[in-house]
Amino acid sequence: MPLRTLLCYGDSNTHGTRPLTQSGVLERFGWDERWPGVLARGLGADWRVIEEGLPARTTVHDDPIDGHHKNGLRYLRPCLESQLPVDVLLLMLGTNDLKARLSVTPADIASALQVL
Repeated sequence: MPLRTLLCYGDSNTHGTRPLTQSGVLERFGWDERWPGVLARGLGADWRVIEEGLPARTTVHDDPIDGHHKNGLRYLRPCLESQLPVDVLLLMLGTNDLKARLSVTPADIASALQVL
């Protein structure tokens, strides 16, 4: 059976960002601790799992503080094209849409995921 590709597209949870240390340094969990790594181990050798996580990434919203580049819609197509062929896309976004400054509802987040 040919190798299948699963692209995990998400935010800091996909990135594996650790809570900030006392020094304020941004750190990541190890590959085998991050959920895409755990998933890859569970799927086995027939799968290539690509971890595409960016802290503060939103679904479709420009964040005036964290930056417009955190808008998940802006980078999704280039990301998919650069990783072709992709058999499965797993979206893990929406948490950062709950920032008060974005003023979106859970229904808005569901709609944004449909756009993606």
